[in-house]
Amino acid sequence: MNLTDIAPLERWMELENDINARSGMDANVFDTKGYRISPQKHWANRLCPAIKDTDKGQSFICAPAHMNIAAQAMRSRATVVEECDAGMIKLVVPIFMGEEFIGAVGACGMKFEDGDVDAFLVNKMTDIAEDTVESLSATVPTIAREKAEALGRYIEETVEEIIAEFKPKSP
Repeated sequence: MNLTDIAPLERWMELENDINARSGMDANVFDTKGYRISPQKHWANRLCPAIKDTDKGQSFICAPAHMNIAAQAMRSRATVVEECDAGMIKLVVPIFMGEEFIGAVGACGMKFEDGDVDAFLVNKMTDIAEDTVESLSATVPTIAREKAEALGRYIEETVEEIIAEFKPKSP
């Protein structure tokens, strides 16, 4: 079963937009392989698009963070809020239809109040000049851990509502 079997793409995009409006975080719905199902992006800061614009940034920071945290969320069947290697928050809510894992909702692009972007690591992994990384890091907003966890609960509840609205197609 695919996410778009449960709700149209537009409904999942509404969820992405809602998460962004509530939190300022970049939100995406992902299929079981970790691919975004919609083309839209709502960057939370100016550093993330700079990282993703490099092949190394996407391959060595963003993709592994999503895959590792999504795997934790899938195994635990619970929301996981962690930091990516760059020092920013990655929140993942798994989506299950019964026992079947069908995707995940992810939100990212902020740092915890006591967190810091690791400019040295970002520089080494992406070849973006360290002073550029530090300058772009100033655009990364902060969020309290409690607010990130509350956002996770809100996403869980909304996904449950979307699944509850699902009506299987008659054969």
